Amino acid sequence: MRPSTPALALLLASIATSALAQPPARPPRAKGPALDLAIEAAQIAIRTCLANGYKTTALVTDSEGVPVAMLSADGAAAITQTIAPRKIATVIRYKVASGTIAERIKTDTALAQEVKDDPKIAGMAWPGAFPLMAGNEQIGAIAVSGAPAGEKDEACARPAVEAISARLK
Repeated sequence: MRPSTPALALLLASIATSALAQPPARPPRAKGPALDLAIEAAQIAIRTCLANGYKTTALVTDSEGVPVAMLSADGAAAITQTIAPRKIATVIRYKVASGTIAERIKTDTALAQEVKDDPKIAGMAWPGAFPLMAGNEQIGAIAVSGAPAGEKDEACARPAVEAISARLK
């Protein structure tokens, strides 16, 4: 059976209209540090670690843990790029430094189980990440990975946070 002329015209108009329609705009990333501040923080963290002899990765994310900037020093171990997002996930979920959670799980078995069960944290809280705050609002996080211990990662991330915190919006 052949469609009628008006039905055929309607079908062709429908196809043409949908072909010309623009896809919906993709939403922007969540609130977070501006790109220039994220890069500055990552560079400060990397330079601080290098001055202490550590080849590390620095990751700066938005408030949902989506990367804004990641820098890895020449010679940094590849695994540091896997561990840094886990540290960030801890900060994003608990809204405190990852080292705080690493300490708390030593005595809080319920928290330890929660951390273990979170696939983004991947079973272990690692020190070395801090929230990035604009006033009282957490707008992102920074993590450093690759120094010989988490407290040394923290020592590299802390100056980066201090350098940009007053300019976060």
